[in-house]
Amino acid sequence: MKLSRYKHDSELSYAFGATLVYELAKTHPELITRVFLRPDLSMQGKKIIEILSMLRGLEIEIIENNKVFNVLGAKESCLLIAEFQKPNTTLTPIGTAHIVLVNPSDSGNLGAIMRSAVAFGYQDIAIITPAVDAYDPKTIRASMGAIFHLNIQQFSSFENYSQLYGNFGTNPRKYYAFMLNKNAQKLTELSYISNNYAIIFGNEATGLPESFANVAQPIFIPQSDNVDSLNLSVASSIAMYHFSQQK
Repeated sequence: MKLSRYKHDSELSYAFGATLVYELAKTHPELITRVFLRPDLSMQGKKIIEILSMLRGLEIEIIENNKVFNVLGAKESCLLIAEFQKPNTTLTPIGTAHIVLVNPSDSGNLGAIMRSAVAFGYQDIAIITPAVDAYDPKTIRASMGAIFHLNIQQFSSFENYSQLYGNFGTNPRKYYAFMLNKNAQKLTELSYISNNYAIIFGNEATGLPESFANVAQPIFIPQSDNVDSLNLSVASSIAMYHFSQQK
């Protein structure tokens, strides 16, 4: 059984842990190639038994092998690992909001953003490269399985994204860029009508280039002067919640 740790250029990735395996099997069982199980712990816990029953009902191969967990770098507490094909998804073209992340560099932040997106009713995330790998097991783990509920598409530039999803006849997508700019509007003062919009966030360290003020409405989150800035995942969560409440 040939197996190696995750590589960025691989067509396969791994979901570590019972919760992630369950979310993947529930949403995209067709992507799962096989599931690995710690044999000495296979009968411990009602949740594991239920997941195994679900997997067998889906006719997914289950392999009991302790060595696999060491090869893939799983923690001792990890009982299940699902190997799966990375999906080739595209964004919903019109009528729903997009989250656009420009050069995100931290897998923990990206995973947390995915989790918040699903929590607040978003289903489409555009990632402008270079960026951290959305299907790195660390990102998947940080998302707590939310990644399997999302359409994720990568673009080489924001212009490339905008050409594909920016304009549809008389209903152009409205862009809101979170950045410090002299024309930036307070998030709390924002109002809008259409659901056809995109919320744009920059890199954790550098934010968005000033050029985004030319194509989007700059937005900022009012905060105390006692901190320099908000963490990217925190800021994006606040923004997504606020926008979701304006519908």
